[in-house]
This record gives sequence, C-alpha cells and structure tokens, in this order.
Amino acid sequence: MTKKIIVVTGATGAQGGGLARAILRDPDSDFAVRAITRNPDGAKARALADSGAEVAAADLDNPAALAKAFTGAYGAYAVTNYWEHMDPAKEDTQARALAQAAKDAGLEHVIWSTLEDTRRQIPLDDDRMPTLMGKYKVPHFDVKGEADQYFRELGVPTTFLHATFYWDNFISSFPPVKGSDGRLALTLPMGDKKLAGIATEDIGKCAYGVYQRGQEFIDKAVGIAGEHLTCGQIAAAMSRALGQEVIYNAVAPEVFRSFDFPGAADLGNMFQYYADFEEEFCASHDPEFARSLNPELLTFAQWLEQNKARIPLG
Repeated sequence: MTKKIIVVTGATGAQGGGLARAILRDPDSDFAVRAITRNPDGAKARALADSGAEVAAADLDNPAALAKAFTGAYGAYAVTNYWEHMDPAKEDTQARALAQAAKDAGLEHVIWSTLEDTRRQIPLDDDRMPTLMGKYKVPHFDVKGEADQYFRELGVPTTFLHATFYWDNFISSFPPVKGSDGRLALTLPMGDKKLAGIATEDIGKCAYGVYQRGQEFIDKAVGIAGEHLTCGQIAAAMSRALGQEVIYNAVAPEVFRSFDFPGAADLGNMFQYYADFEEEFCASHDPEFARSLNPELLTFAQWLEQNKARIPLG
C-alpha cells in the first residue's frame, strides 16, 4: 500500500517534531513523513531521516520551495514560529504562503496550528488590556487566528488545531527562580485561575490522531490540553517532583508586562487572557477530548517525572 505523505513544517521543532515521531514510530501507519527544514544536514533532520522520514529543504519565506515540498503530498502540518522573529507581518506572510502552497498542491487535509484571535473577546478599545503594536491584544495569538481566513478563503480542507501553554516552558522561559530568601518561586500572573497546559510532544501526537480520524475534523476547530491546573497546584507538583519547595508568586498582569525581557507585554496579555476567560478557554481545550486523539496524553505529574532533571533551579 502506498502511504499518504504528510508534509511536516517545523519538523525539527517541538510541534512538528512530535508529529513526525508519532507517525514514524507507528509501524502500521497509513502515513509517511516528508520533513521540511531549512537545514537538512542538521542533527535533528538526520535523526528523522534515519527513522524513515523523507527530508526536504524548504523555507516558509520561499514560496517556490514550499510549492515543491508540498507537491504530491496528501496533507500537511502547517506551523509557524512567531518567537523566532516576533514580527506579526512576517508571521502573516508565512501563513498566507502555507495556505497558498496547500491550495496549489491540492492537499486533502491540512492541519493549521493556530491560536485564538483574542480581539473577538477583548476589542481594541477595551482598556482592560493594553493594545500592542497598534492593532493587537495578544500579538502572537491574534496574528495566527487572523490567518485562519487564508485557509478558509482558498477552500483548503483544514483542521484548525488550537494548542495551549507548553509545560516545556518551565524548562526554558518560566523556570522556578530562587529568590533572596533562598526559596524557589514560580512567578506568573494567573491568580487562582486554572492554566490549560500540555506537553509539546503531545501536540504532535494529537495531530496524528486527527489524521487517523480521516475527514472528521475538516473545517473544524480542535482544542487540546493535557490538564487544567492552578499555578498553586503546578508549584505543589513541582515541589513533590523536585524534592524541594517551589512557591507560587502571583503577580498582576501589569507587573508581568513590565518585566525586562523580549515579549513580556505580549505574554502578560496572554496570561491575562487565560485568566479572564478561564472557564471558556478551558472548556474549549478539553483533556479528555485530547486523550481520545492521543491515548498516551501526559498529565503534568507524568510530564514532570520525565522532565524534572531538565528544569534549571537557579
């Protein structure tokens, strides 16, 4: 049987890599992986090739290369990395190019890794949250949500996959930090509201579950999460896993927005959005639904057990 080719953008990154590995590890899969990367000779690309993936050189900023990479495929996993450049205009151009390449190639099933356009709930004139860059509330969310239109307008058969906060951020962007009192503290502006989170590897596994369900989720939005936890619960779980106390340091969103690191205002608004619309957001990112797509879905405690040694304790 000829396997259906899934073109995986971001194949050496978190989401795309998770999908590529999920397909390649399934000996009975109906799908094959065409992993596209800017660096086909890199270690991650070579590892995918050694596992059975076809590796192709392409760049989201090069429409001709994208068109070539999409030719002859059944579907594609389309993901962009906003944090690589933090430029909404570039993000928009890349999303448009992905949609056009999928349309031109006649793909039968695209998964677009998108996010909510927060301006539908927080209009630009709503002063509960500052407007950023003149036209966004949460730029890295809004520009992806706005780009959904390109796939719809072109008639691309698309599943709109909505992931959420990566627990892997506790290794990189938001690890617990030791304060002047010597105690480790997790500092986030969530108050006592629940944060929907997920292991990055599980995003790709859920995407594979979408492909395995055929056409069921075409033209639908699919929200996934691993678990909904307050930051107090997250800190308590970290304390158990790490064998030392981690406290939760709740700060106001405006305090978080003032922190001195790139994207602090964007992320401060994101956390405020999570908190202000906790009930609605958590309801649309249902762990039980995610588990129906990916029976191996990790809880936070399970993710911690696998990753606790990677969390820096500075």
